[in-house]
Amino acid sequence: MQDILIRVRTCGLHTPALQFGVRLAAQLGAAVTAVYACPEPRYVAPAFHPEVMAALLQNTDELLREGVAARQAFLEWAARLKVAAADWLVARGPVAASLAEAAARHDLLILDHAESDRDTAGDLPGLVLRVRRPCIVVPLQGGQFEKFQRVAIAWNGSPEAMRAVHAALPLLGDAKVLLLRGEERPGRGPVDWHPPFEIGQYLRGLGLDVTQHAIEAKPDAAGAALLEEAMRFGAQLLVMGAYGRHRFSEWALGGATGDVLALARIPVLMRH
Repeated sequence: MQDILIRVRTCGLHTPALQFGVRLAAQLGAAVTAVYACPEPRYVAPAFHPEVMAALLQNTDELLREGVAARQAFLEWAARLKVAAADWLVARGPVAASLAEAAARHDLLILDHAESDRDTAGDLPGLVLRVRRPCIVVPLQGGQFEKFQRVAIAWNGSPEAMRAVHAALPLLGDAKVLLLRGEERPGRGPVDWHPPFEIGQYLRGLGLDVTQHAIEAKPDAAGAALLEEAMRFGAQLLVMGAYGRHRFSEWALGGATGDVLALARIPVLMRH
């Protein structure tokens, strides 16, 4: 985790993602880049009347000027928090495309919920699936980062789950781990391993203190069950794979993944 990217929704320094991500970077000795993405109106309202479009473009110009002006305050704040290196970028264009392009140069993306996104998760599912990088989604009231002492990991044997576990390793340190084991998905490839891979043994081999708990909930209740057990354990982070479904030419998170994203009150690390 050498380079952390943070989506900034406003020009202030108090969004949950920014508060969490900068403090995480300081702990890890990582560089941090904040991205303020401002979509141009033509990407969201191509059929508007010319006068309306002109007003929207003027508003976009003002937001861009505010974004550029906020850079120095962010750099000074990050320096006070002892971040190794910091940068502040302003993008003019679609938010998802801006973050996907920037994420290709970073190890981790930090996202959060907007006030109006709280119930539906808004644009978060598409971002998590598109950026192809580990993402930590911070809850609306969860911007205060503390060293992870207890971490829950959702495991179903899938490649997505393994990628999420691997991405989380630099964050685990000496944390106690609760392995939440659901029904394992059958192998997708032609390889049959003898002996089969055992995630608990793998994590203990890395020196982690691991306990296990079986999740036996039905698929439509699995997300709530994961969160319930994670909170009972006192987890400060939930790690899980991100699973998508394609519908009407748009990506959305399916099943337990979408439920966790919408309902979690702790940060969630996801990897598609």
